Amino acid sequence: MSSGAPLTDPWLERSRLDGMMLGAVSYGGFFILTVQAAIALMQRPRHGGKIADHRFALLAYVFITFVFGTIGFAANAKYTQMIWIDLRDAPGGPATLIEDEMNYSINVLAISCYFVMEWFMQALLLHRCFVIWNFARYVMVPMITLYIAMIAMAILVLVESSAGAIFYNINTELAYLSIEVGLTVTYSVLVTSRLLSMRGLMKQIIREYDSSTYDTIVLMVVESAMVYIAYAIVFIVSFGMHSNVSNLCFLSISHVQGIAQLLIIIRVARGRAITSEQTRAAAAHTTMAFSATVSDETEETNERTAGSEEDGARLYSGAEKAAVTEEGTA
Repeated sequence: MSSGAPLTDPWLERSRLDGMMLGAVSYGGFFILTVQAAIALMQRPRHGGKIADHRFALLAYVFITFVFGTIGFAANAKYTQMIWIDLRDAPGGPATLIEDEMNYSINVLAISCYFVMEWFMQALLLHRCFVIWNFARYVMVPMITLYIAMIAMAILVLVESSAGAIFYNINTELAYLSIEVGLTVTYSVLVTSRLLSMRGLMKQIIREYDSSTYDTIVLMVVESAMVYIAYAIVFIVSFGMHSNVSNLCFLSISHVQGIAQLLIIIRVARGRAITSEQTRAAAAHTTMAFSATVSDETEETNERTAGSEEDGARLYSGAEKAAVTEEGTA
């Protein structure tokens, strides 16, 4: 076979093209939710609710992630065009272009944009987790350590990609994905356990307390995280096995993660989330309730003591009168 003869690998080519189509669909959902989140953050919530805290910071986050996601998607769409149209007569054909995609700077640009986009998304997760835990140091230190390790792995992937390595042979990418998913799982466990603990405390303090807010938020966190985690696990397993299935997930996984984040932001903008003030208030209510309980018990003890003293005084007075009567009779 001559060097200019195209290599044929239909499954590789189909998976890459189908992955681009899934990327387009997921980007459409990401675009729609970005617009909805921006509108929700700029409007006052219905029913007189409070405007979301850090509204401008969330608007900046929505704008930044959308810009990076759009650039990454545009670069992937452009390279897809290059594979089957612009460079279709290149040596090796589409299969070689797919395998050696990191030899083209446009793909390095795409993966760089998605990495930065994911850094912002994970940073938002960390902020939410720290707010729920009232910035406890024993929670912040390990989470920040994982976050820094994730960024370091991403930089190593970019260095190897820029050197022209085959992307699916870069083991550092597997480590990066594992750390990122591990960080999301840890976030979900920490936030869910904290919210359930707060709900239990409030129910102990107020027997008829309506815990629907906590239940809704826990369900929201679990649902949004599970969608991304399940999708990422499929990508990690297929990537590690060097399966073409990874092509189906690779071009859309960042959009899926972005969609999960935007669903939470929309709820936050509509006043359906737990804020730092609410976590502090829950802790304050717990302290107040404990103080009130101790105070009530102290008052009850004092009342019982006072009652006993009064009864003793009455008995002593009655005994004196009886003694005087007996002396007078004698």
